[in-house]
Amino acid sequence: MDNKVKVKVYEGYYEGYESFILESDEVRLEMVPEIGAKIVSLVYKPTGKEWLLDAGKRSLRKPEEGSSFCDWDMSGWDECFPTIDCCEIGEGQAITLPDHGEVWSRSWSCEADSRAITCSVDGSCIPYRLSRSVSFLSANQVRLRYRVENRGTANMPFLWVPHPQFQVTEKTRIRLPDSVKEMICVYGGKSLSVGNKYEWDQQSLVSPNMTTDGRKFYAPSVLSEGWCALQGEETGNYMEMSVCPDLVPYLGVWIDEGLFNDRTTIALEPSIGLYDSLSRAISNGTAQVVAPNEAFEWYLDLRVGLAAGSDA
Repeated sequence: MDNKVKVKVYEGYYEGYESFILESDEVRLEMVPEIGAKIVSLVYKPTGKEWLLDAGKRSLRKPEEGSSFCDWDMSGWDECFPTIDCCEIGEGQAITLPDHGEVWSRSWSCEADSRAITCSVDGSCIPYRLSRSVSFLSANQVRLRYRVENRGTANMPFLWVPHPQFQVTEKTRIRLPDSVKEMICVYGGKSLSVGNKYEWDQQSLVSPNMTTDGRKFYAPSVLSEGWCALQGEETGNYMEMSVCPDLVPYLGVWIDEGLFNDRTTIALEPSIGLYDSLSRAISNGTAQVVAPNEAFEWYLDLRVGLAAGSDA
């Protein structure tokens, strides 16, 4: 991190819940430890752009563990770990993992210093500890560092994706590396077919208009360039996520035009494992495996600002 970046770390309240806030001259990020360490706000201050969807007409409440993700607020940025889809893993006495994993619905512990906020949570179905530390790399770039420790006596497979509900308030282009010409549909909604590949140029522009449809795609192969981005077609507001593709090799994109949420939203999901289900990722060899008493670390960088050629 650039030590010249002016950073403020302080506590606050968001919708009645204690929150932690990390702020530079250009970015303000707020999270609620009690609700899965949910990031509830990501603002680019020069334009006032709020990237994350709020709860809207849904109330922000702490979810019941093991419940369905769609029964709750469906806002902000949640962590999906160690699965997305509900599934069973293991032989003999199988372990049932809940919808969207188990950490989004649990309270996380949280510690803060003058430069970073670190939250952690212990597994319930599986013995592990997952930690996420958030700090600034520059005034408009945030790094999220993740670490999972296997506290059990057997190898631990896992799948991870971030699940940010980015709000779509204008026509928004989903930008991917030029090498990604097609994406595989894994959830087709009303108009697409699961298993088919679609030209990304034909799918990348999302309107705020509600169609009550939704779809999800994955890049068809391991990415050599670990970035994806959103760009407002009218304002030029720009948000880029980047990872090390050796650590986070896959990419999913979820688009909801009012099918499940009450407003149009996009989730960019750099992914460890394919495709949403840990049991499936185990069977296809894409799950990450951590040995007993070992740990695995990765990171995700967020950069917000204006696209090249745009005026503030």
